[in-house]
Amino acid sequence: MTKKITLLVSLILISNVLSAQTKKTKFLYQDARQPIELRINDLLEKMTLEEKVMQLNQYTLGRNDNANNMADPINDIPAEIGSLIYFSSNPELRNRVQRKAMEQSRLGIPIIFGYDVIHGFKTIYPISLAQACSWNPDLVQQATAVAAQESRMSGVDWTFSPMIDVARDGRWGRVAEGYGEDPYTNGVFAVASVKGYQGKDLSSPVKVAACLKHYVGYGASEAGRDYVYTEISDQTLWDTYLPPYEAGVKAGAATLMSSFNDISGTPGTANTSLLRTVLKEGWKHDGFVVSDWGAIEQLRSQGVVEDKKEAAWKAFTAGVEMDMMNQSYDKHLAALVKEGKVGQQILDDAVKRVLRIKFRLGLFEKPYTPEIAEKERFLLAKSRAIAARLAEESIVLLKNEQNALPLAGFKKIAVIGPMSNSKWHLLGSWRAHGNAEDASTIYDDIKQEFGNKIKVSQAQGCDFDGSDQSGFVEANRQAQEADAVVICLGEKANWSGENASRSSISLPVIQEELLAVLKKSGKPIILLISSGRPLDLSRLEPMCDAILSMWQPGTTGGKAIAAVLSGKINPSGKLAMTFPYSSGQIPIYYNHRQSARPNQGKYQDIPIKPLYDFGHGLSYTTFEYAELKASSSSIKVSETLTVEVAVKNTGNRDGMETVHWYIFDPVNSISRPVKELKFFQKQFIRKGETKVFSFQIDPKRDLGFVNAKGEKFVEAGDYYLTVKDKKIKLELLKE
Repeated sequence: MTKKITLLVSLILISNVLSAQTKKTKFLYQDARQPIELRINDLLEKMTLEEKVMQLNQYTLGRNDNANNMADPINDIPAEIGSLIYFSSNPELRNRVQRKAMEQSRLGIPIIFGYDVIHGFKTIYPISLAQACSWNPDLVQQATAVAAQESRMSGVDWTFSPMIDVARDGRWGRVAEGYGEDPYTNGVFAVASVKGYQGKDLSSPVKVAACLKHYVGYGASEAGRDYVYTEISDQTLWDTYLPPYEAGVKAGAATLMSSFNDISGTPGTANTSLLRTVLKEGWKHDGFVVSDWGAIEQLRSQGVVEDKKEAAWKAFTAGVEMDMMNQSYDKHLAALVKEGKVGQQILDDAVKRVLRIKFRLGLFEKPYTPEIAEKERFLLAKSRAIAARLAEESIVLLKNEQNALPLAGFKKIAVIGPMSNSKWHLLGSWRAHGNAEDASTIYDDIKQEFGNKIKVSQAQGCDFDGSDQSGFVEANRQAQEADAVVICLGEKANWSGENASRSSISLPVIQEELLAVLKKSGKPIILLISSGRPLDLSRLEPMCDAILSMWQPGTTGGKAIAAVLSGKINPSGKLAMTFPYSSGQIPIYYNHRQSARPNQGKYQDIPIKPLYDFGHGLSYTTFEYAELKASSSSIKVSETLTVEVAVKNTGNRDGMETVHWYIFDPVNSISRPVKELKFFQKQFIRKGETKVFSFQIDPKRDLGFVNAKGEKFVEAGDYYLTVKDKKIKLELLKE
């Protein structure tokens, strides 16, 4: 891969030399030796009102670029356009449009090309929810770096990722795109993703600008329905929904995307308090904010503006710099400036923010993408290896009665179910340019994994939904002839993602019926679940000896699950989102606040506890936790202390274990959750070996809280630190 990247850099240098020969540097903004802010100011002084406005608009390219079409798609693209959503993976088309911008616009301002690269560009790795279950941010950083390399080398400079909406309702399809129910977890993976996408130098030919979305509170959509109202108090905004975005901004995220949702009466796209007061003034973010697709125009649907012109005014003055596919700014912003409704200063600030990211990406010096063959860009051996490892570490062993897994001592296994022979649905939603043909099926990978050791048969049994049971007979026959049954159930790829809300998170009845038929065979039942959300497994769980959640694992997912089944890989994933006992418990999450009557207020018809808690995940080995040891039992706000726990692998296999450190503050001026995750760490522990996990506590960071104004504070008193079933009391002293 190093040689390929070296070749890429050489080609870019040659391209820059040729470009410099054809177009001499005339102005300060074209001089790469000058500081970026000076270049921005110089360029801004030369821009007309119309040129400024066009920099704040985003159109699309690549949906209609068939060579047999009569019209050239670039004919409809203004040379002065600020950004394009690029649906192609062909650098040649991108370069033709970029050349138009560089040579036919008056000032030669390059276009920034964006795309939804959510969990891989061509090499598709597990969905974000699965990534969180790996509890390995370093590995996620490597995976997003692969996505950045494939994207930038294909003409995409900017990804609309990561999504860091805290989500607690599995009915919402977009839980697949985020990192689960916990604010701290979302923040950690936000930082990892930003680092992977952007690296240390945005102008690198293998890095892209990141975009934190959706700012903010989109995950609180009522009843899990997309685009709808959200009722979020200021307190909950600050203690739950804003922390991941603050972490991402501090990590250097270049851009953010405003959210669709109406937040307690003010839509995110028109929310001056959040976009200006918090983001720009409070957190000092100097990049730009892009609207979600059509979100500015949709302010009319949300009942806060009368027409598209007023929508443009509200969104722009609130702090949305770029208009994604609304055609509100290009049609109305210049008029709003001339009418005095939008001031020159706010306009110039917005344009500066967009130009700043273009300069940081190096687009003025390197506007074109080298046209390198796909085999040099996509699915490189190292890239596939990273995707495979992330898939392995994301798999969660939910149940394993009588050590049903790993599969051993069997001569024949039957692989059954609608997911068993599918490639497409393994890739999940938002698969970018992922191709099913680059993946392999679970059935094929199980056959390859076991080779001649175990005979493997396959039957579909039924489709994902519907009522056709005609395949049950063959599935049952194969189950009767086998020693064990691996049943592969789950969701289609498009059952999760945007606009994929579901009233129930149970699997369709036909899949449950297939499992019930196979259970009657009397053979061990291993359930593999593929999904983009937590599922209601309450009726399936009693019929299974073991359950593995593989989520939507991507291009290499089949190989990962086969390796876990055989025992070559010891599963280490732990849930980043609670699996409810039933949909009736939703929303259900671990870090709820304390109840007025802890022993009452329970459901009368179902258990109060979820089926599988946040942080749940089994292993093929066992781990024994020692008592927690603190460097001191008391601490002042200005001090730090260290708490350690020794974890011993007491089983017969090497394995990885993640330790989650929780804080509980029982008495505070503002009520706090019963548990708050403050730190996690994952380590590889050989059988018989003991590893020490440690957590250094900074009272302001780890014991403190935030009020409804976003002000952070910490109060003296007793705090409890828990790990598994181990607990220790810490006293925070008054200064």
